Parts: sequence; C-alpha cells; structure tokens
Amino acid sequence: MGEGEGKEEKKQKKLGGFRTLPFILANEFCDRFASIGFHANMITYLTQELHMALVPATNTLTNFAGLGSLTPIIGAIVADSFAGKFWTITAGSVIYQLGMISLTLSAVLPALRPPPCAPNQTCQGASTWQMGALYISLFFTSLGSGGIRPCVVAFGADQFELSSTTRSTMKTSNYFNFYYFSMGIASLLALTVVVYIQDNVGWGWGLGLPTIAMALSVLAFVVGYPLYRCLKPGGSPLTRLLQVVVAAFKKRKAPKPSDPTSLYENRELDADISATGRLLHTDQFKFFDRAAMVAPGDVSAESGRPNLWKISTVHRVEELKSIIRMLPIWSVGILIVASSSHQSSFAIQQARSMNRHLTRSFQIPPASMSVFTILTSLIGIAIYDRLFVPAVRRVTKIPSGITYLQRIGIGLAIAVLATAVAALVEAKRKSAVAESGGLPISVFWLVPQYCLHGVAETFSSVGHLEFLYDQSPESMRSTAAALFWLAISAGNYLNTLMVSLVHKYTGKDRNWLPDRDLNKGRLECYYWLVTGLQVLNLFYYVACSWFYTYKPLEMVGPNESPDKPANGGDLEDGVELSKACKDVGCSRVENGGDIRTGPTH
Repeated sequence: MGEGEGKEEKKQKKLGGFRTLPFILANEFCDRFASIGFHANMITYLTQELHMALVPATNTLTNFAGLGSLTPIIGAIVADSFAGKFWTITAGSVIYQLGMISLTLSAVLPALRPPPCAPNQTCQGASTWQMGALYISLFFTSLGSGGIRPCVVAFGADQFELSSTTRSTMKTSNYFNFYYFSMGIASLLALTVVVYIQDNVGWGWGLGLPTIAMALSVLAFVVGYPLYRCLKPGGSPLTRLLQVVVAAFKKRKAPKPSDPTSLYENRELDADISATGRLLHTDQFKFFDRAAMVAPGDVSAESGRPNLWKISTVHRVEELKSIIRMLPIWSVGILIVASSSHQSSFAIQQARSMNRHLTRSFQIPPASMSVFTILTSLIGIAIYDRLFVPAVRRVTKIPSGITYLQRIGIGLAIAVLATAVAALVEAKRKSAVAESGGLPISVFWLVPQYCLHGVAETFSSVGHLEFLYDQSPESMRSTAAALFWLAISAGNYLNTLMVSLVHKYTGKDRNWLPDRDLNKGRLECYYWLVTGLQVLNLFYYVACSWFYTYKPLEMVGPNESPDKPANGGDLEDGVELSKACKDVGCSRVENGGDIRTGPTH
C-alpha cells in the first residue's frame, strides 16, 4: 500500500459513525415530514380544490406514485455507476424541492387553480394549463424521489460499515432503529399537524410547511458533508449482469459444462464486489454457466485480465442467478401494493362521509385516519422484536424467530383479512345511512381496517425489504432497494388499471366506484374483488416460497485474503467448499470460510 493510499484509509476511518446521525436523521425526518404531509391529503386537494372526479383524481395520484417508485432504478444506476450516494441524494432532494415549490405556488396563486364552487352551480374544473402545472409539479417530485429512495438508507449504513473486518453489526442495527423511529414520528406529525392545517387553515400553509421542511432537510444533509464516509461507486451492477448474459449468449452453442471446477474464477477481480463473501456455484439456470467457460482469447495472455464481455467469473454468474431466483418472490409485492393503495384514496373518501366529530367544534381530518396504520405498525414492530421473536425462537430454534419468507406469508394473510373487514365496514356504513335517513356513522368504524393494514405492513412490507436486501448480492444492495420501489411502482400502475376497468365496466346507475357520491356506489364489491385477488396472490406466494433456494455464500474468514487469485479456472478450494455445502447442509467447514445457504443476517 502506498503512502497516499494509507493516508486515504486513515482519513476514511475517521469519518462516519454516530456523529453523522444528527445530520442524516434530521434530513430524513424533514424529508419524511415533507413527503407525507405533501401527499397524504392530495386526494382532497384534487377533488376539493381542483374539482376533479374521484376516479381520475385517484388514477392521477397512483400514476405519479408509480413513476416515483420507478425512478429509483435510475437513481440506483447513477449512484452505483459514477455519482455516488451523497451527490445522488442531494440532486434528488433539490429536484423534489422544485416540485414542491411549484405545487405550493399553485395553491397560493388563484390563476393556477379554478375558482371556488358557487352555491347550487356546477363546479368549474381546472383548465388544461392549470392541470399542466399540476402534472409538472408531480413529475418533479416523482423524479426527485428517484435519487433519494434507493440511496438514503444504504448511505446511512455506510457510515458504520466500511468492510467485513470493520463492520459493527450492533451499531448498524442501532442506526436502523433510530432511522425507523424518526420516520414514524415524522409521519405522525405530518398526518396530524399538516393535514389539520390543510383542511382547516388553508392549502397555502398546508403545502408551504412541507416545502419549508424539505428545504431544511437539504440544508441539514449538505452541512454534514465533511463528516460523511462516502464510498466510491464500484461500477454499475446492471452492467455486470448484462455482461454475463452477453457472454453466455455468445457461447450458447457450446456444450454445457459438466464439471464446475473448470469454470472461471478470479478472486482478485471479484474482491471489491465480494468483500463479505463469495457466491458459490449452483446447478440452477445452467445456461448462464456458459459465461464462465474458458475459451481461447477470453483472458489476455499478457496482462491476465479477462474480457468481461466474453467471460465472467462464477461469482458474477451467480449474482445473476440470485436475482433471477428472487424475482418470483419480488413479484408478490406488486399485488401487495395494488391491493392496499386504495387506503390513500377510497378510505379517505369513506372517512369524509362519516361522523368525524370528537367534540362539537373539532373534526378529525379524513387523511389523519392513516395515523392508526402508522401507530399500529410502530407498536407492532416493538412487540415483534421484544415479545414475538423471543417467544417463537424457543419453539423454532431460529435466531430471528421465523424466516422472512414466513414473515411475508403471515403479512399477506393479515392483508386479506384487512380488505375483507373494509368491505364489511363499507356495507355497514351504507346500510346505516339508508336506515337513518342520511345520518353518518362514526368514523371509528374504519379503525379496524387501518390497524389490520398496519399489522400486515409490520410483517409483509418489512419482510419483503429484508428478503431483497439479504438475498441480493452484496454489490447490488442499492439495486435491491430499487427493486423494492419498482414493485411499488408496478403495483400502483396495476391499481390504476384495476380502478379504471372497474369504473368502466360496472355500469352507470350503480357503478362500483362513482365519480362523486360513495353512497350511490358499491365500493364494498370492489373491496371483495381485491380480497379475491389477494387470496390468489397468497397461494402464488406459498408456492414460490416453497420452491425457493437460498443463495449459497462462502463467508470470508478472518485469516483469508479476499483477493486470493484463482485465474484460469483454479477452483480447488471452491470445489471443496461446494461439495461440503452439499454434503453437510452448508454448515461451517474448516477452511477459513463459512458456507451458508440460508439468510445471512
């Protein structure tokens, strides 16, 4: 190691740690406060201020929510390829801020929204250019979120994790605890204070406060720059996956390799992308093994460097296989989102038509009902960690109590119950209105479905993200986070399609999803339809999880150099490890490494 490299390493060791938390968490607190306060009540803004019908307003929000969950793929590529997480987060935050400023101006300036509804007259809808201003604002927020979502959690974890030998699991765990707690508090404040201001004071202040909070989040994040540990981007993982596909396709006519010991290994080349463990060869998707077959001209005779568009290492081939194995489980998250996103629109409209009075002068804002979901989720996480896991661990003998695949399944089952309860409550609400001559029932009838959704999120959403993080290759953790948001994006677009088809084909007189008056619709039928789809999704998930194979990982031992060269197919140690994995069920072997095929956390 040169003198310059030694100084750089010492400098990196002095950076990061818990002293960066005030800046990172302040940024995340303000960011979450802004985003929740900005979007939680947007269905009310679109229907009450811009006079949009319910179905178009709902589809507008889900479409842009889908775009906001699709752009993290772009953000992950930019961060991993060349920009790094810090600059990607900063740029995304600034773009998001521009979108919030423009929408706040539309709420303040009368020219950017239609006039208020006159008594006994049809409300004037927003003009084309007023809708254009809305779409531009939502586009900027969706684009900006693409730079924030895939990077921010990983960037915070980077402050405590530099390599496999300096990582502190306890410190990283504490960081995630602080992170989740601060996010929950920010969400609660947004759903109470900001939503109340929007409904009772005005949309200028109601959108202005989140905009100011977002500006403070950018400032707090940038001020902490001298203290951050900023890891250099290691190149796009998507490029490596593409190289494997191209190399395998070029050798598609070659016979399948019968002996995995002949496949190409280069530990020095893979050192930066396998710092905590090397992926071992598996027998699934053997077509891609061709990418690791050594052919003349694949490796330079002079430099020993491979042409990665012609040949890939076993580790890189297994990266692709790991992603392919994850896709069926990942796809389950699409319908999770598609079936639950109605909570942010239809449930709010239900609450608006119910008795929300706590006192004669104070009414609960409809969008604030989501507080029950967040509170249940926060309390559920605490109960899960402190009571559920220790109790179940005694029976299952699993350190985490249950696997994350089991956790997802439990969450899916509870989500089915939540939607079924929503259908029963909607039928009760309409029946009560008809029997009482129009007097609404209490809004607290909605609490059970909100709480059940919170419990379902405690299991399914957290387990889904944990699965993607743990089973993805270590060099693709940001991409795994992007995949999580990609599932949310696809779910939002699927929800838009479902709502549009139901609205189109359920008739005009008794449409399930009417444009204005829910009492004239049949929302409970839509909920039962969603319940049926969730049941099918649950059966699909059970089948996928039953046949899922965990990635086989050789954990780097303390006395083993991760850059031990093994060029040209030198796989003697790897073969023994692979055989040991098959023979003893992937338990610890005496060769400086630890073979695991289950969850690695």
